[in-house]
Amino acid sequence: MNDVDFKDLVATWKDFPTKGVLFRDINPLVRNPEPLNYLNEKLFNMCNNLQMKKIAGIESRGFIVGTLLAMRLNKGIVLIRKEGKLPGPTIKQSCSIEYGTRVMEIQNGAILSGEKVLIADDLLATGGTAIAAASLIEKLGGIVVGFVFIICLNKLGGLDKLRSQGYDLKFILEYD
Repeated sequence: MNDVDFKDLVATWKDFPTKGVLFRDINPLVRNPEPLNYLNEKLFNMCNNLQMKKIAGIESRGFIVGTLLAMRLNKGIVLIRKEGKLPGPTIKQSCSIEYGTRVMEIQNGAILSGEKVLIADDLLATGGTAIAAASLIEKLGGIVVGFVFIICLNKLGGLDKLRSQGYDLKFILEYD
């Protein structure tokens, strides 16, 4: 497998989940062992030199990216979920996304003060969810060491938004 073959596996769905959205679907990348192993290797090679204690995966496909990295790097994983999906006391952060708004949350105590955290998700679009995730981690006293994505959608502004806030970003595939 190579980068071209890997990118060719990304499915594109027009008008999903709402009209006007061109959805990049990673499901074909993870349903077979060869591209999944390729993804695992690419993620590891991008992140193995980062100093972190935990990885935070953003619901839901970020759980895949985060879990692959956590297992490979021998780190813990923390889940950042949509509102109402986590038990116990949580903190919340609202955000704008490409096709609306949402509230994200993390469990209190999931990140300890001073812990370094890498945030993982499948795709960077407008950056709203990523910024909300960073805000949640920082509210708990954590230090965001960067972000890792499978896909970056350059035209939607998330890359520039996160870089302007000083965050380190890593991604495998880019689309204009």
